Amino acid sequence: MHGKIKLRHRIGRSGKCMLRSANPVTNKQILQLAAPISLALLIPQINFFTNTVFLGKLGERELGVNGITGVFYLILSMIGYGLSSGMQIQMARRAGENNKRGLAQLLANGVMLSLLFSLGMMLLTLWVVPLLFSFSLNDFQNLTLSVKFMYIRVWGLPFLMLTQLLNAFYISTGKSRMLIYGSLAATITNVVLDYGLIFGKLGMPAMGFHGAAVASVVAEFLSFLVMAGVFVYNRYYNVYPVFSYFHFDTELSKRTLSVSSPLIVQFMFSIGGWLVFFIFIEHLGKQSLAASQVLRNVFGIVGIGTWALATTCNTLVSKIIGQERQQDVIRVILKISWMSLVYAFLVSAMLLLFSRQFLSVYTSDPDLIEFSLSSLRVIVIATLVMAVSTVTFNGVVGTGNTLVNLTMEVTCVGIYLVYCYFVINRWQSPLYLCWGSEFVYWISLLVASGIYLRSGRWQGKKI
Repeated sequence: MHGKIKLRHRIGRSGKCMLRSANPVTNKQILQLAAPISLALLIPQINFFTNTVFLGKLGERELGVNGITGVFYLILSMIGYGLSSGMQIQMARRAGENNKRGLAQLLANGVMLSLLFSLGMMLLTLWVVPLLFSFSLNDFQNLTLSVKFMYIRVWGLPFLMLTQLLNAFYISTGKSRMLIYGSLAATITNVVLDYGLIFGKLGMPAMGFHGAAVASVVAEFLSFLVMAGVFVYNRYYNVYPVFSYFHFDTELSKRTLSVSSPLIVQFMFSIGGWLVFFIFIEHLGKQSLAASQVLRNVFGIVGIGTWALATTCNTLVSKIIGQERQQDVIRVILKISWMSLVYAFLVSAMLLLFSRQFLSVYTSDPDLIEFSLSSLRVIVIATLVMAVSTVTFNGVVGTGNTLVNLTMEVTCVGIYLVYCYFVINRWQSPLYLCWGSEFVYWISLLVASGIYLRSGRWQGKKI
């Protein structure tokens, strides 16, 4: 080591130190970064919850189709998340080096990259969606609803990707509490417009299922405006002079894509596997698809804390490597993994104790509730593995060797899809066995991440 590195990293205007010298990262410091991210994740989950409840009132078909279109759009959003995550790793490293101009250059160039990516994905989606859904869905009404929904939904993509980029900036610079404002604006807008446009309330036209798509696009636009407004209002451009770098930097873009592209492909594989899962479930019938859409919410609820801690782990690992504190990496990952497991255990216990009450929030159909119970128990237990696996994997992401992340993801998703193909598509197994695929994926990812971290081959990676 080159001696102790004195770095004071502040959160917003509070003046509280996140990382200092070579002192170990404490639970308090972890929670200071993770808590605002958790709240920012909780707010959209409220929106997702109300959206599912509203569509459930329209019928089982709308509820089930929402699962398919939701996962497809999630793939698009995760491409943007992969791009912003690659930039977040780099920005966190620049923050660890106290290189503010380098961080500003990354942010400015990231805006242009995000816009290019989003426009390309919009055009590709408008062409691919009818072909993909006509090939994979058996029910013609499901096909029609899905295509029309996506033709509306895709227009929110540029605003979503710009918001993801700004979120990455706020997280990497320790200002994670700023995420709350954009999430709150999006959720309030989405809930109000969902209610108005789905059912024709508040003087709005009754658009049914497609009203949810319009509401989401408007919400993403307003979320971006709020997050950009926070940047301007707090005059962050004085500390990080982004306006000095608003020209496309080819070399910087290449370096960014070298870090981000494996993450983009990784997230596409990860969520793409889930899309295949839902397509296979659609072949089992309307009830299985509707039940799976409700059960998907379990991951959102448990994920509020675990994904926030995983993002925190990613950022802290990158920062402490930037401070040449590689010896602290494993210790930080283990500490955050333990916190994630405790959180997941508490939430999972509540879900198991109140299973019927939880399911009855989404549907009043007693047959659907009874049908979903055994699968719910399987998923809840699987989330305990997810709690540790997702933090450990994000620790690997934070080391910056994104090609390793991609290799892990492709391998684990491949194992997951083999399970889905035989258990769901070929054997038409009961739904609870279908959801057993989550154990296969998360255990595979945990084992692969643990082996790589123990090997020490991540040390010395420059980004």
